[in-house]
Amino acid sequence: MAVSDPHLEVETALHDNGARFVIGCDEVGRGAIAGPVAVGLCVVERGLGAHPVGLRDSKLLSEKRREELAPLASGWALFSAVGLATSEEVDRLGIVASLGLAGKRALVHLHESGALLRESIVLLDGSHDWLTPALANPLRVHTRVKADRDCVSVAAASVVAKVHRDRLMIDADSRHPGYGWAGNKGYGSAAHFEAIAQLGATDFHRRTWLHASA
Repeated sequence: MAVSDPHLEVETALHDNGARFVIGCDEVGRGAIAGPVAVGLCVVERGLGAHPVGLRDSKLLSEKRREELAPLASGWALFSAVGLATSEEVDRLGIVASLGLAGKRALVHLHESGALLRESIVLLDGSHDWLTPALANPLRVHTRVKADRDCVSVAAASVVAKVHRDRLMIDADSRHPGYGWAGNKGYGSAAHFEAIAQLGATDFHRRTWLHASA
């Protein structure tokens, strides 16, 4: 099995340990200097069926391939959702609390869609559980480093979140031209910083991050 090929072994183990549903969870936009941070969730159960061919961590896919796979990933999962925290919230609350807020909003979307959260465990990419502190009624959370690479549910969540956020940045670029958001998606390229120096920052920028980078 190639390193970049995700599988359902971790999800299956969680099912074996009593979880009826596994909610793959991944974040997108954490390191950007403009735009929201996004958290994607995809719900799977045992025996769901073969996942879309080529599905893997969004960072390993071209933009075109992500666009092709996102609807397939959403259709494969029992439920999927994306939650956002704005650049203003990132400035005011900090990035970790904003991740939790975005994750909470995504879970609300799942609940409203009919997902049975109390019978689920969240499979969270990384080693730090930033989700639990944001929840009044915490769910079971299992963290795993490189879960976006190894676990299909998390890879699906990463693709769904990445495409959702990218589309928001492309739309924002049409409303605030000059910063290259359609290309850089809000990340801090040299051209992006040069545009800020020439045009000034917008309300879509994380202003505290700009000061830290100055």
